[in-house]
Amino acid sequence: MSLVKLRTPRGDRDHALRAFIPTTRNEMVARGWDQLDILIVTGDAYVDHPAFGPVLIARFLEGRGFRVGIASQPKWDSVDDISCMGRPRLFVGVAAGNLDSMLNKLTAQKKVRSEDQYSPGGAIGMRPNRATIVYANLCRQAFPGVPVVLGGIEASLRRIAHYDYWSDEVRRSILLDAKADLLVFGMGERPAWEIAKRLAEGEAIYALTDIRGTAHVKKNPRAWEPLLAQQSRFVTDGKVLVLPSFDEVSTNKEAFARMSRMFQYETNAHNGRPLLQVFGQDAVYFNAPALPLSESEMDGLYDLPFQRRPHPSYGDKKIPAFETVKHSIVTMRGCFGGCTFCSITEHEGRIIQSRSEDSVLREVRQLSRMAGFSGVITDVGGPTANMYQMTCKDDKTEGACRRLSCVHPAVCENLITDHKPLISLLKKVRQEPGVKRVFIASGIRYDLAERSPEFINELARHHTGGQLSVAPEHSNPEVLDKMKKPGIESYERFAQAFCQASEESGKDQYLVPYFITGHPGSTLTDTIELALYLKQNGMRPRQVQDFIPTPMAIATAMYYTQIDPLSMKPVYAARDLREKRMMKALIFYWDAQHWPLAREALRKAGRTDLIGKAKHCLVPPDYADRQFATMGPKPVRGAKGIKYAPTRPAKAQPGRPNRQDS
Repeated sequence: MSLVKLRTPRGDRDHALRAFIPTTRNEMVARGWDQLDILIVTGDAYVDHPAFGPVLIARFLEGRGFRVGIASQPKWDSVDDISCMGRPRLFVGVAAGNLDSMLNKLTAQKKVRSEDQYSPGGAIGMRPNRATIVYANLCRQAFPGVPVVLGGIEASLRRIAHYDYWSDEVRRSILLDAKADLLVFGMGERPAWEIAKRLAEGEAIYALTDIRGTAHVKKNPRAWEPLLAQQSRFVTDGKVLVLPSFDEVSTNKEAFARMSRMFQYETNAHNGRPLLQVFGQDAVYFNAPALPLSESEMDGLYDLPFQRRPHPSYGDKKIPAFETVKHSIVTMRGCFGGCTFCSITEHEGRIIQSRSEDSVLREVRQLSRMAGFSGVITDVGGPTANMYQMTCKDDKTEGACRRLSCVHPAVCENLITDHKPLISLLKKVRQEPGVKRVFIASGIRYDLAERSPEFINELARHHTGGQLSVAPEHSNPEVLDKMKKPGIESYERFAQAFCQASEESGKDQYLVPYFITGHPGSTLTDTIELALYLKQNGMRPRQVQDFIPTPMAIATAMYYTQIDPLSMKPVYAARDLREKRMMKALIFYWDAQHWPLAREALRKAGRTDLIGKAKHCLVPPDYADRQFATMGPKPVRGAKGIKYAPTRPAKAQPGRPNRQDS
């Protein structure tokens, strides 16, 4: 079915509003509609931009001829905001937003965040805790009998029994707690379209049990017990794979680790099997993952008539996440890195889905014509910028592969790591009329980048604005192995090549390295060694991520069970919040405000030899606190000629709205 192009009206306020998806009854009537086909409920502010997942699905369905409305950040003490456009004809889609609602609200120390990046003005309190469950309940109250379909990253990553960091317990599938009819997991275009088509053709919601990328509840043991006899353990034959039950995983940590391992090996859409998990008298059945989009289908998504700005109802209130991405371009989705602490792979998949050059350039031209564009494109990339157009050497190999990472423990020999398509695209983007500068702000996979000196030269010469953020995460090889990250030597080779390329291009550019503390496998001693590595190499990190166990990630299973699910061997995990704070303080060894906790950490680890004024020490003795507290750290030149950014205070920047960082 061809996409329906919406002509962008110009003129008065009513015409301007008609360019947006309806959010009120008046906006709906202005389009000449008397009823919606589909209502999308989201916990984010309505920004008509493809980086906002629920809006992307809404535009996608609208482009296929359905009448779609959006209820954005509805109040949860009544049904008024959800019911204002009336009862939808087909179904209600519910999403918490671009982030898990608990992660959006609370920090690693379980404190309330001071800002909500996805709300007008950054205001907090605009969505409830466990928003998917709350919104689903409201939808059932507002529209009895209308199918409720869950989607988005919160539903996707909580679809099986999962550990919830904020309540410190194993919770059931969110599909059961929300009492919804279906759950769409992963990227939802294909499943959402099939659900809409089949409901429009008259099928009942309870009959939609075979759609890839969806899960449903089997409420009678007679409906799921026969599947137990059909389970398959070792071969890809399409038979159902039965996960350990909720009763098992909620009482037995070894069973939880085993469940996590089993699940991870079924995420390749080309060979993943259907899954079944029993919850008492109910069971949740998970169809195989949805197939990835082709290049032409990806192009079609970004050709939809996005206004690339917030809904006019917000007035002058800025939405921080939009400010980050408004002048950026997404080139691809998915990640084959398989980092254990990151949930991109579990949600977007391991197969890279890229747009064509022509599609990207069309969006660049559209962006260059927009008011407020200064000629600077802040990012051209995706979850990892330099995976653009990278793929397996052939479809047969990709379809059979069950590796969890294409780059760990080493880059797979079947992976095409050619950077030429990305280099070509970047050259064409920066040559577009009206474009002055083009930066890469999304992640660089440096074990891939070091294979292409040409890419590193292009990156240093044209696409770095003085500072380049990179994420070595740690220095200890055993910790990096638990993260599925390359060894620190790979980072050092990339850093040296980048700084050399910067000097050859006549630019004074710096690296901004990022590290994670408290990751499973990392002890206090490991963190001290990391701090010593940083000091010895002149590195003073500006931001350090305190590990947060997000639902379904492999590292989360390690944190909860203290078992590595991939090897089933014990692994240390720092669970005490004060110990996690001490680890973070060690990485800020140069900052006086962190010295008391850093000293406490050194004493606890028996490393008081590192407290003092000697060159090898990490922090000064207690009496030095007052003397040094007002002394700001100075820029330093790192070892081997590598430059690191001055350690001035920096406001944390949100990741891409389609990314959920740990």
